[in-house]
Amino acid sequence: MANLHYDGPVVLVIMDGVGLSSRIEGNSLAFAHLEFLRSAMKIYPALSIGASGEYVGLVAGQMGNSEVGHNTIGSGQILKQGSSRVESFFETGEIWQSSAWVGAIENIKNHNSTLHFAGIFSDGGVHSHISHLEYMVTEAVKEGVKKIRVHIMLDGRDVPPQSEPKYINRFETFAKSFADCDIKIASGGGRMTTVADRYEDDWSRVERGWHMMVDGTSKNVFHSAAEAVEHFRREDPSVQDQNLPDFMIVDAAGAPVGKVEKGDSFVYFDFRADRAIEISMAFTYRDFPYFERKNYSPDDVYFAGMTEYNSDTHVPEHQLVPQVEYHDTLNSLLGAEGISQLAISEPSKYGHITYYFNGNSYEKSPLEEHIRIDSDELRYNFAPWMQATKITDTVLENMENYRFIRINYPNGDMVGHYAELEPGIVAVETVDLQLQRLAKKLDELGGMMLIIADHGNVEELIDKNGGPMTSHTTNPVPCIFYDNTKNRAHYRLKSLENPGLANISPTLALLLGLDPSALPKSWHPPLIDLTN
Repeated sequence: MANLHYDGPVVLVIMDGVGLSSRIEGNSLAFAHLEFLRSAMKIYPALSIGASGEYVGLVAGQMGNSEVGHNTIGSGQILKQGSSRVESFFETGEIWQSSAWVGAIENIKNHNSTLHFAGIFSDGGVHSHISHLEYMVTEAVKEGVKKIRVHIMLDGRDVPPQSEPKYINRFETFAKSFADCDIKIASGGGRMTTVADRYEDDWSRVERGWHMMVDGTSKNVFHSAAEAVEHFRREDPSVQDQNLPDFMIVDAAGAPVGKVEKGDSFVYFDFRADRAIEISMAFTYRDFPYFERKNYSPDDVYFAGMTEYNSDTHVPEHQLVPQVEYHDTLNSLLGAEGISQLAISEPSKYGHITYYFNGNSYEKSPLEEHIRIDSDELRYNFAPWMQATKITDTVLENMENYRFIRINYPNGDMVGHYAELEPGIVAVETVDLQLQRLAKKLDELGGMMLIIADHGNVEELIDKNGGPMTSHTTNPVPCIFYDNTKNRAHYRLKSLENPGLANISPTLALLLGLDPSALPKSWHPPLIDLTN
């Protein structure tokens, strides 16, 4: 049994947010002209694989997401993470013994100050969960905290697009159950406008949220969060929660009800890192060049995160739940074998194809390079092609320089979050065209392409009640072996009972010529068997 060898590169294409669904209604793939994908699924070895729930270390039935998807793809392992991991720490009570929680409570008692919470405010379970906030408020009150303020990043992305009043009502009803405590929502804004930027795409979002929470300044002032949402809905009935402007809550005299002040404690309750890291940097970095923090010092506020948001820089210092630790990642194995690698995407998924793929680390292995294709476009439904052409152009220019190339095309996910069919169709047609371009060059060089997705989204834009569906899905995703070389005769698909994203790294390792005996014991089995 000979190991595989390609004259050209092995290319992994992750079509972000492109799942498989038999439903026609709201399915962008069903209406799109996908000449390459449709023919490839018939001609080449192909199967559907799991990308949600237990396939990626989440609770059963939980939709997949790009963070856990890329962690699982790049590590070849399924580790408990996300909401599932955090829930286990609440269930055992370990979270209350963490130095971060103990420190936050002690700081409040020492300063007779306020406990603040902030994060994405829904039960979507992708970045955060409102129940976790409720658990922490309950425990804080039990431990003697009297004044609590909450700063809410409105979701409408991992949950229905205009569902936020439900969560505001839920929390305010919950808060009223603590008659002897002063618990209020103090400020807020859509996750795409306020605080929750990622990959340093737009620091103005973080700055806007900072001034809102810390300086008590916003051009939008209301007496309640419900009033704010109602006002914005009157201005634009179609606006989604994720795009609502920032707002601040004031009392009858017009004063902010909950500025973050010296001596306060602040807990960011997102467990997913990408939309939490920048605000953590703003609160904790002494040398902070991104915007002016008026008379602020990191010593002023005790800041804690639900978990560690950057495993390289260890931010934040105080964490309620330890970060998942990954070992035996694909990039480290290939680096040890002297295999050159390229990872490439645009800002919205750059961190996923680099940091998350590499087991929560930006550290590169030997001969590994990362390329970020910059973009100024944030309203992806107006430009659903995004930067796909530039990504492909760059890959084609560099294809002969690397043995392994991994690409993330964000179109299916970033456009799918708008739940608009026509942009979704253009998004998947754009990716299909890029696959054609890659395939042509790979045939010239004698390489192959493994085409997958990290989770579903754009294939299901209408929910079962006929409303818009902006969230990810639990659908399986495609896995296609585009290969016109002689190597194709020397491997065959295995008959695995429940194939999923954890089977991708071992499969790539075999395609890159590694011996099966060299694969880490922690990995799941590959999707293929080598033949003579």
